Amino acid sequence: MTGFRIWRFGFFFALVAGIGSAQTSSAPATAVSLTPAIVESGSPELIRFGVSAGATPDGEWLGRKLEFFRGRDGLAWYALAGVDVETPEGTSTLRISVRTPAATSAIDLSRSVEILPAHYRTSTLTVAPQFVAPGPDELIRIEAEIALKDKVFAASATEPLWSGDFRAPVHAAPGEGFGTRRIFNGTLASVHKGMDFRAPTGTPVRAGNSGVVVLARPLYYEGNCIVIDHGLGLFTISMHLSRIDVHEGQDVATGEHIGLSGATGRVTGPHLHWAVRWQDAYLDPAKLLRMDLEGVR
Repeated sequence: MTGFRIWRFGFFFALVAGIGSAQTSSAPATAVSLTPAIVESGSPELIRFGVSAGATPDGEWLGRKLEFFRGRDGLAWYALAGVDVETPEGTSTLRISVRTPAATSAIDLSRSVEILPAHYRTSTLTVAPQFVAPGPDELIRIEAEIALKDKVFAASATEPLWSGDFRAPVHAAPGEGFGTRRIFNGTLASVHKGMDFRAPTGTPVRAGNSGVVVLARPLYYEGNCIVIDHGLGLFTISMHLSRIDVHEGQDVATGEHIGLSGATGRVTGPHLHWAVRWQDAYLDPAKLLRMDLEGVR
């Protein structure tokens, strides 16, 4: 485990520049800060503000309800949220209101947030024909799995289950990045909503942070798939595994072994596809790995 952690910090060291600490000591106590401060489509964002004890915060951003929790220091409120990869650029309104026992009305901490475009490339891939034009039986299975996934993602723990920084799930170099526009067999276009790692079949896959396994089974497109709920609508998803070594309902710790990488589902070869989802928004896993969350909880 020590070698795995050293590798993660070493490999992502070059990516750390530009992501500051989650703490903003120079800001007013009630000022709302976002980390990273430059917000792009696909960005995970740590929202922070300080208010007195006994406060009740409420918030909404981009049509999604914000779920707040107290930080480790007990002095600030946080929400780990984000901007979906397909969100268009433009000005958004981050709505936050706080009620305190001493106040007769809610305190409005809302602010505007400019969403900048993230520049993603386009790639062309060739996969088995049934993954571009599924037959009738496959379509029935796909529809059933869509309903299953909707049910899984609709329920999340009411408190954060994660603690500290998120870690890379495998000891392997990244492959195709998040947000790539993909063309399959020249006809089917999609957005790559995760991060690929060049992991040979049989590479150990680990939990990126603590949580509970809410899905662990084979799916049509995803292959052998594991979904971990980290609480408050935040999930990580590991796809195309050759073996699943956890079961649904199992609690897992950061770095715990959950399975082996492989080439199941819609793939062009062995690798691990790792995705980060907050509510229905898909976020850039590499940016989540760069975030300093050790002082948060």
